[in-house]
Amino acid sequence: MPVRRAADWNVPIEPEGILELCANFNRLKPTRTQEIGFNKKSSISNRLAPQAQQEFAKEDLSNTLAQTIQIKILHKWQETLSIHRWVAFVLPIAVFMIIGSLEPTDTASSMYPYYPWIYGFKLLATVAALRVVWPVYRPLIRPIGWQGIAVGIVGAVLWIGICHLELERTYLLPLAKSIGLDGFLGSQTRSAYNPFAQLSEHPIGVVLYLLVRGIGLVLIVPIVEEYFLRGFLMRYVAADKWWKYPIGSVTRNSVMAGTLVPMLMHPGELLAAAVWFSLVTLLFVRSKNLWECIAAHCTTNLLLGIYVVLFGAWHLV
Repeated sequence: MPVRRAADWNVPIEPEGILELCANFNRLKPTRTQEIGFNKKSSISNRLAPQAQQEFAKEDLSNTLAQTIQIKILHKWQETLSIHRWVAFVLPIAVFMIIGSLEPTDTASSMYPYYPWIYGFKLLATVAALRVVWPVYRPLIRPIGWQGIAVGIVGAVLWIGICHLELERTYLLPLAKSIGLDGFLGSQTRSAYNPFAQLSEHPIGVVLYLLVRGIGLVLIVPIVEEYFLRGFLMRYVAADKWWKYPIGSVTRNSVMAGTLVPMLMHPGELLAAAVWFSLVTLLFVRSKNLWECIAAHCTTNLLLGIYVVLFGAWHLV
């Protein structure tokens, strides 16, 4: 993890971060060794039949065209991120949620056995999206300390405890029915896929599923959600030029957005989401460090995953 100067901790998303995309250009330029090799090939081709020379020429033309296309695509992507800064923060979570909407949640569905494949594809697509926007994310990386981990441990206890109380179904669901929102609040948003039951005859499949699911839960989801929520959304609500708004600074509206939006993203755990994301917002304000929030998210999800596997509480994931 690269370490930046203290003065750069709250650096907004400026072109210097985006211009890292152009580092790929240098790899497209021929090195001295490649030039010598090309000259050797040219001298050899002079002694070959005209047909062989034509083949060499076609190959060189094809390589040149491919490099030109790559450069144009990188330039266009750099221009897009410079003009529409929000794209880098919205793209990964949009990919994650759109593909996630295809995941079956009904155990009786004919698609339910294919859940691991759908989740795996979702994870790969999200990682690919993160890869193309990572130069924009990199300037916000900071070292983490104990605060994020400590908040993550407390958050895991609160999340699991509140979910097991089922306060939403006991108190909120009757209220939601009276205003016609019971379908939203009572909807099953988790797949509750139990690999030990579904893949009992394929032990290797169980291991692979747990590995992929763990990577998504502990590493990918925290980065995607926190960069969207606190790297973009809360700053977007707080200021017009949100990319210049300091990390860790908040307004009343941004705090509300930082709690309400994740609650809508977790309708099945509405109260747990309200408590957990409010707690992490306090960490965000105190630490002025987006990656402390990511550390808290990673810690909570890790402990949640361990709890789910040990106690079979697959409805939580």
